[in-house]
Amino acid sequence: MNISEAVSARQSVRQFLKKPIPNSMIQTLLEKAARSPSGGNLQPWKIYVINQSSMDDFLDFQVKWTEPETPAYDIYPPKLKEPYRSYRYELGEQMYSLLGIPREDKAARINQVMKNFNFFGAPVGIFCFIDSSMGPPQWSDLGMFLQTFMLLAKEAGLDTCAQEAWSMKQDSVKSFLGADDSLLLFCGMAIGYGDPDGLINQLRSSRSPIDQWATFVK
Repeated sequence: MNISEAVSARQSVRQFLKKPIPNSMIQTLLEKAARSPSGGNLQPWKIYVINQSSMDDFLDFQVKWTEPETPAYDIYPPKLKEPYRSYRYELGEQMYSLLGIPREDKAARINQVMKNFNFFGAPVGIFCFIDSSMGPPQWSDLGMFLQTFMLLAKEAGLDTCAQEAWSMKQDSVKSFLGADDSLLLFCGMAIGYGDPDGLINQLRSSRSPIDQWATFVK
């Protein structure tokens, strides 16, 4: 699989098979992804991997956690302007329509959102942290690392779903992992083999035409 094929084939998978994945495979992908660029070679990513028994322990821990949590950051701006608001709205409507969940069925919509917090059934999850002293340039570096990892995972036959939703569970995640207080949880990521029969995995988000976001200066 070349890079263009991996970019085209990658998607956010939200239903996984229970097929196990060895830690050695995840380690290899992480080591390759670490070649991602970062300003000043700061390499600001801090990664925790949960797999096998640690995944079982983590999900059990999440169920038992009852304390209120403080989100690590605002996932979206408080007043999302156009066209970004429409992009987000259209994706949500496309997903719920595919699943046959009407707008008025709030319980079913919430239930779908909550599947984020068991990694959509994926056997492996990673948590990506960054030192809280870092700024926007280092967050950009983090994004490049994650994209590189996801493309490498696709090349290896794995599927992924990057999940900023985990930033709302920072307190419980850090407590389970024993992560340092200086770290900020950017996202989690579900990793595994996508379920080919999963209806939600038919979802393919659209992209706006290039003339709406790129200018070729004359």
